[in-house]
Amino acid sequence: MTNLEALVLVVTHYFKGLICMAHYDYDLVIVGGGPGGLAAAIYGARSKLSTVVIEKNRPGGQIATTAEWENYPGSPHASGPSEMEVWVEHAKQFGAEFIKDEITSISVQGDTRVVSGLEHTYNAKAIILAPGAQPRELGVPGERKFRGKGVSYCATCDADFFTELDIIVVGSGDSAIEEGMYLTKFAETVTVIVLHDEGTLDCTPVLRERAFNNPKMKWIWNSTIAEITGDGIVEGVVLKNIKSGELTPMETNGVFMFVGMVPQTEWLKGVIAMDGRGYIEANEICETNLDGVYAIGDCRQKFLRQVITAAADGAIAATAAEKFIHEEEGFAEMVLHQKIPVVVAFWNPTRPESMDMNVALEKLLEPYGSAVKLVKIDTYRNLRISKKCAISEIPAVVIYKDGAIVARWDGVVDLAQVEQTLK
Repeated sequence: MTNLEALVLVVTHYFKGLICMAHYDYDLVIVGGGPGGLAAAIYGARSKLSTVVIEKNRPGGQIATTAEWENYPGSPHASGPSEMEVWVEHAKQFGAEFIKDEITSISVQGDTRVVSGLEHTYNAKAIILAPGAQPRELGVPGERKFRGKGVSYCATCDADFFTELDIIVVGSGDSAIEEGMYLTKFAETVTVIVLHDEGTLDCTPVLRERAFNNPKMKWIWNSTIAEITGDGIVEGVVLKNIKSGELTPMETNGVFMFVGMVPQTEWLKGVIAMDGRGYIEANEICETNLDGVYAIGDCRQKFLRQVITAAADGAIAATAAEKFIHEEEGFAEMVLHQKIPVVVAFWNPTRPESMDMNVALEKLLEPYGSAVKLVKIDTYRNLRISKKCAISEIPAVVIYKDGAIVARWDGVVDLAQVEQTLK
């Protein structure tokens, strides 16, 4: 290596290091560009939040691998890839940015939420996690090649494409048997490939009984799939008997895999609360255990994992995040960053006594002029701030000095004590 080449290499690594250490500031950082993340981007950017979607692959998620998509309202003949392109453009029209990066961790540092990637670090006022979940694959030849072309992981998405055809279901748990029975509404026959001995399934007894009584369901025991074959689309499989090792070709028009889902949340363990399977625990507005961090789509605990529910999650979380940011910034500006004492009165229009308390406080503080600030917070409209301040009874009065609570009254407010505290 010449001296010039060595110098070029050093300079290149130097500037690459500077780029990798770059920090970017946003109101809303969305980790994951599937349907949930894209819906959140549309709602976030449209609310005038500076919004970025960070995705390690192409945006679109699992549905972008589905050639045809029929069960989304208003789009009866949509193509997964083309539909997701429209969603991306929709988000960009409102100003959402898209960055390709792989996120490795998140943390909360004071009022800032830090999202760390392999390429950059992103500071956010709120985070929406949408890393998704992937169907567990068998990893057999032909599985990925024919995904969306006869290999499916979702009966409700693709069942109609197999009307009056012969198909295979792989798996014997609750999901496999439930989806298999659903498929019998469309297919001519549904053959279930089961690892266990004859009569043994991993599903509940009720499902087992129903499945065995379904005339369209057939069974192949002690077997798995060794290969999926076809020319452009699925035309058959090679079955392997796990006891004898014997390989047997079998014609089929489709293969439905139901051997489990894998939420892409391993990198969040120890930071975000999850269940035993790795799904994120989030409430009805998609809040996680971390303030200002939301989880949406297939990565979170939920009843139905579909594009429509992911999109709904995204809309809900982005709206909740916008309200979170607005409330946090408003409270900080009106209360925490004030150089003078601040009397915060928590009230509710359904509680007349709390409105009377506001009037009494206004009269009490009138002589103080600009030396004391009165802030009135409607607990009905500001649930987060009320929760943050641990308000359990109305009326309530909390006094702040230099951003810290120095006194509070819940339920019964003693105006004389309020005045004494301010002296």
